[in-house]
Amino acid sequence: MLIRPYRIGVDVGGTFTDLLVVDASGEIHAYKSPSVPSNPAQGVIAAMELAASQLGISVHALLSGTSQFVHGSTVATNTLLEKKGAKTGLLTTEGFRDSLEIRRGFRDDVWDHRKPYPDVLVPRYLRLYVSERMAHDGTVIKPLDLSSVDSAIQIFKNEQVESVAVSLLHAYRNPAHEKAVGDYVRRSMPGTWVTESAAVAPIIGEYERTSTVVVNGYIAPRVTPYLTELDRRLSELGLPRGLLMVQSNGGAISVPEVANLPVRLILSGPAAGVGALRFFGHDTKSKDLMAIEVGGTSCDVTLVKNGAVSMTDQINVDGFHLTIPAVEIHTVGAGGGTIGHVDSAGMMQAGPQGAGARPGPACYGFGGEYPTVTDANLVLGRLKPGSYAGGAISLNMDKATDAVRRHLSEPLGIDVEEAAIGLIKLVEQNIQHAIEKVSVERGYNPRLFTLVAAGGAGALHGPSAARSVGCSSLYVPRLAGVFCAFGMCNTDVRHDYSLTWLRELNDKDGEHQQALDRAFDELQSQAEGFLHREGFSADNSTFIRGYEMRYVGQQWNVSVDCQSTNLNDVRRSFETTHERLYGYFQEEGPVLIAGIRLAGVGVQPPLTVVAPAYSDAKATPTEFRRVWVDHLTGFAVIPVYDGRLLLPGQSLSGPAIIDESTTTLIVGSHDELNVTAANNYLIKIGHAESNSTGVRSNFQAAE
Repeated sequence: MLIRPYRIGVDVGGTFTDLLVVDASGEIHAYKSPSVPSNPAQGVIAAMELAASQLGISVHALLSGTSQFVHGSTVATNTLLEKKGAKTGLLTTEGFRDSLEIRRGFRDDVWDHRKPYPDVLVPRYLRLYVSERMAHDGTVIKPLDLSSVDSAIQIFKNEQVESVAVSLLHAYRNPAHEKAVGDYVRRSMPGTWVTESAAVAPIIGEYERTSTVVVNGYIAPRVTPYLTELDRRLSELGLPRGLLMVQSNGGAISVPEVANLPVRLILSGPAAGVGALRFFGHDTKSKDLMAIEVGGTSCDVTLVKNGAVSMTDQINVDGFHLTIPAVEIHTVGAGGGTIGHVDSAGMMQAGPQGAGARPGPACYGFGGEYPTVTDANLVLGRLKPGSYAGGAISLNMDKATDAVRRHLSEPLGIDVEEAAIGLIKLVEQNIQHAIEKVSVERGYNPRLFTLVAAGGAGALHGPSAARSVGCSSLYVPRLAGVFCAFGMCNTDVRHDYSLTWLRELNDKDGEHQQALDRAFDELQSQAEGFLHREGFSADNSTFIRGYEMRYVGQQWNVSVDCQSTNLNDVRRSFETTHERLYGYFQEEGPVLIAGIRLAGVGVQPPLTVVAPAYSDAKATPTEFRRVWVDHLTGFAVIPVYDGRLLLPGQSLSGPAIIDESTTTLIVGSHDELNVTAANNYLIKIGHAESNSTGVRSNFQAAE
């Protein structure tokens, strides 16, 4: 029986909509329902109906007893990726209409000069100018002439523009002209969405600010009505408090607060994993974690150091640059739905194409013809044929085998099992490189971290990934398959503020120190107002300070986390961070504070979860199955355990398979698994050998 109040987390993915209910006693109920890509809100309501039916209550009874409903959605991301946003116009300072298309001139692959940049979201005939000019210090060089906006407005009306983005030069320092233009367009074009860059990304960097405000304006008319309608629908069905959305920064925010800033929802789903990592960190007894969430189409990798997740304010989504506060997530195309194929050179490749929700992997029987990682795992015995996810899908061995044979084994002239093994190895290599991207390339030794395997497919590839990068332990939550939905139930409310600073780190008569204190006080005042509107008092509010810094003459900023405003403390934090990233720091080098930032966090009550009683009984397998374990063991007949029967305190040795309700876990040879006090899995990785990437040798001196 559920005990009020409840917390509900709903994560809309490409294949499934995950819903998780945690009641006041700590009981957890997890559900998976097929997503409805054409109407995600319908998928959310369907998941609610499934949960209510399984719990034996009405949807109204479930929602009316809910104190916190947190939603992570891919609507913003998909609107951008699928180019289904609003027809958008852009107003810029005269002479700068082409900055959006010129970009910064950089390429992801410096050797590939032929690959075109993605098309800009605003074509040139809709990028129009305003007669005005601000100086870099915010003083007016050329007064604003609002009559110069009239011709642009007429063109926008003729072209049936739905959204207008305004990005004027140096508006981050003085937004007066930008705000006046925005208000003028609103009066002249009622019903049109208008967004000003200083309200979305008040930072130096003309291209970055313009790109961010354009994306916000492009997706807003599609995303905000969806959120508003879903919020209204849930309220009508009984939800007493408003819907909370997960932002890219890993924190939650109400729909009214984020309605004008939907660009901050671009990483809405994956960022919710922060809440889960914060909860599971206590169970792992480690403050240093790396998480791989392997879902249907991708693998998201996140790093937590000393209990704090890595953050960034610069992300790239499908070639579009965004300056928004975000959890630093590195994503690669390595999921259960990743398609294997043979290229024109006769080499096997994994991805980047994915099977998606429909038709999905061949073994789903929804019409998919091409072999995926899920099909390969089924062929190799790692998955078993039959029903999964409460009957939502049924895995068909014959269809999986046929897909691997026709598209991999026959073109390569190898047998089906060998082809399936090749696909698994390719995907696991991609996962390994993704882990190294957030650890080795950031100056962290992966051997000192616990790897957390999440997502529906994470536990199948976690042991290999941990072994390849040298991690000594792997942690698999029971709820790995609904990892982000669980994280939503443990998510704090958060909003980030930033201010361009551009002053050297020195103090003349205390002037800089006083100015810095005043600036942080101003940001904190804004954050306090936000938290008050969200229902938080001083007792459950906290504020996190940070800096963007660089040596004078250095091109790129370094993000520095430092709660102090004492200039000596700030410099020491910068030097420590710079040394970790680049291997050195300049003891007397002049340092510039390029910007300051502050996050206002409304701390939710801690989530408690009930665990079964301790048991010292020997774990008993339910069956034995022929399985390809890994490249060290090959095929073996190994025990298979029902995860529902494993209790805290029990342990077992690999190789073994554990079937869970939302995932399948493989334990490698020489690995030792223990069920933790919180009823999750902690695996001691055996034989964490050196690998071809040289991770071990790179950090030999640290041992």
